[in-house]
Amino acid sequence: MDSLSPESRHIIMSHIRSKDTKPEKQIRSALHRAGFRYRICDKRYPGKPDLIFPRYYAVIFINGCFWHAHENCQYFVFPKSNQDFWKKKFTRNKERDAENIKYYQEQCWRICVVWECSIRGKKSKQKIEKVTEQIIQWLEEPSESFLEIKG
Repeated sequence: MDSLSPESRHIIMSHIRSKDTKPEKQIRSALHRAGFRYRICDKRYPGKPDLIFPRYYAVIFINGCFWHAHENCQYFVFPKSNQDFWKKKFTRNKERDAENIKYYQEQCWRICVVWECSIRGKKSKQKIEKVTEQIIQWLEEPSESFLEIKG
């Protein structure tokens, strides 16, 4: 049972945005300070990656643990109300993520997935610095085609 009225829930959910989220802004800012230039959520690219580095043939997806149903993560809790809706929603989100990753792999692009839990919580500044260093190394040394950063 939901503890909020449908109207209150609607207001809260309508304020959640799909781009320019706090984790995205933090990673973008850190990479920009490090001298990297990128495109943001460009509609010309399938799945609208959060960051696109055409020079490196690399894309970065910054996934919220809740919206992408990050398994075994403290920030993902399956909602207790309207479970059929949420199950379909999370399943479709995961399918779409897999389709996007497959597309970029087929096009020989490099993919990085950064999970929200890897930069959130206590000592988040240090976590962001660590994740940024991993991304920089990944961009500059193209040995891995797929990088996943989890908390």
